Amino acid sequence: MNRMLTAHTLWRVVRWGLVLTTATVAVFPFYWMLRTAVAGPDDVFFSGISLLPKDFDLGNFGRAWAKADLGAAMLNGALVTVTILACQLATCVPAAYAFAKLRFPGRGALYGLVLACLLVPTQATAIPLYLGIGSIGLGNTWPALVLPFTTSAFGIFLLRQYMVTIPDSLLEAARTDGLGTWATLWRVVVPMSAPAIATFAIFSIFVHWNDYLWPLLVARDQTLRTPPLALATFNQVDVGTDYAALAAGAVIITTPIILLFLLAQRRFVAGIAGGELPG
Repeated sequence: MNRMLTAHTLWRVVRWGLVLTTATVAVFPFYWMLRTAVAGPDDVFFSGISLLPKDFDLGNFGRAWAKADLGAAMLNGALVTVTILACQLATCVPAAYAFAKLRFPGRGALYGLVLACLLVPTQATAIPLYLGIGSIGLGNTWPALVLPFTTSAFGIFLLRQYMVTIPDSLLEAARTDGLGTWATLWRVVVPMSAPAIATFAIFSIFVHWNDYLWPLLVARDQTLRTPPLALATFNQVDVGTDYAALAAGAVIITTPIILLFLLAQRRFVAGIAGGELPG
């Protein structure tokens, strides 16, 4: 019995040690970003190890906000991100419902095509999309930031996997009550799929808020800059990189995403777990 208790205690120590190590590795880059953001100009680069800066300079945040015009960039980034999310939900939710609950010819082949799209890196399609956007005269315009992302293969896959777990008997009962296909979708399926929708929304917002490559290609006008493009202001070849202001700007644009995740954490976990229907 003592040996079993000892082994159990040792396993708990090892398990929590692994959890603590993993959490430290995940959180430490954010801590170092914050440390650099509040460090004085002479304390960004130093020899040795110093977890706390010797001199604090909160003026880095003001310099980052003013020099990169982060207010305008974050407003534009929010508009782009919300518009993309609205378009994706408008297309992914009906598509996922069709693949999960409707029967029609070619459903398996079409869903296989959606899964195949998941295997294509977004970087591989950047140049063809850029050429296509330019050919229709939308280069360097606000719609160019949104149009390539109006739907999402990952969103269709994630929502479909969750909707499959909804009992067909509930949908049959809704149809018995006189609800049509669209009414059943929006009044029954969507509320029950709220955790999965919230999970996909967080993924979408995170990806497109932090997207750098596509805005770099199509947003040449200063008024179209998104937050990651605004941070590139501090990377200047002739005078070098202002790392303290760069870190301060990164803290500013990262904070809304962290707050969003904390607010939606429960639905996010429920959406990832899937399969558990709300009572």
